[in-house]
Amino acid sequence: MEKWLLYGAYGFTGELIAREAAKRGLSPILAGRNAQKLEPLADELGLEMRTFPLDAHAPDQLADISLVLHCAGPFSKTSQPMMEACLSAGAHYLDITGEIDVFEQTHALTEEAKQKGIILCSGVGFDVIPTDCTALKLKELMPEAVSLALGFDSDSGISRGTYKTMIEGLGSGSTVRNNGELTPVPLGSQRRTIDYGRGPRSSMGIPWGDVSTAYYTTGIQNISAWKPVPRPAAAGARFLSGLRPVLSSAAVQKTLKRWVDERVSGPDEELRSNSPAFIWGEAQNAEGLRKVARLQTANVYDLTVYGALECVSRLLAGKFTGGSYTPSMLFGSSLVEELPGSGTFEIDTFYP
Repeated sequence: MEKWLLYGAYGFTGELIAREAAKRGLSPILAGRNAQKLEPLADELGLEMRTFPLDAHAPDQLADISLVLHCAGPFSKTSQPMMEACLSAGAHYLDITGEIDVFEQTHALTEEAKQKGIILCSGVGFDVIPTDCTALKLKELMPEAVSLALGFDSDSGISRGTYKTMIEGLGSGSTVRNNGELTPVPLGSQRRTIDYGRGPRSSMGIPWGDVSTAYYTTGIQNISAWKPVPRPAAAGARFLSGLRPVLSSAAVQKTLKRWVDERVSGPDEELRSNSPAFIWGEAQNAEGLRKVARLQTANVYDLTVYGALECVSRLLAGKFTGGSYTPSMLFGSSLVEELPGSGTFEIDTFYP
């Protein structure tokens, strides 16, 4: 039986995945840097554990592993060494990042992954399964689309890891895909009203992973990502962009992250079960014809658990050509509809 390893198993999302895997009778090897945090979880779930850092010796720990599900952030620091370890050891690589730079790193390793017959697929959680599947669905419905907008609306709580990623992003702006190129724009400068599935919401452009991944999924040259943000907050975000040098300083980042460690735990099961997510996408062609897709899914964190485990199972069970992929490139636009808590796509067409 093929072995797979869950690295970062004692983080908030990693632990959710570990517990659900054990509940399903799966047997991941739990791994991470900190044995004191890892051992109680491994003992409770009756699973094997391995403790190792992501250094030059990491490939040795993966010698008998077929697949790694990487859940240890910040991915901006951990994803590349883990991908390199997987390529060296011959193990498929999945992660749950939502960071644009990480998606670009993954794509940059396409040729090496092809040569070694290894699958690299970043973003097998809420970032970016539902929006990536929406992108592909709209491309299938409108092959001639020249622009794509994607977004989500959720009342989900936030884990420590997500908070820290957001803090790291305070020192940067937003990003769009413009004529095929990743292009920075001031945070708060993009505004529109969007109905994600529960009424019109004032929204702001955000640096979501799809401005990277949806380009590789669809080939569409112009892509933006959106989230509901009240107008005053969007205006405040634009003001904060002027403070980028301060917010990105090591001292400020350290202070904010220490506050997160002291005050944030993550959404509990009750909050997650009562907080579905609403996914929206809009494709437009050169004549102004628009197609809009909407979909309701499980909570952000629950979908990450379901999506990651589904991708693990499908990848271990199937045969795939090596390379770098997005989730929908591997498993199709229907992947998100097949996850627990998901509905089906609803499509509307708007004529110019």
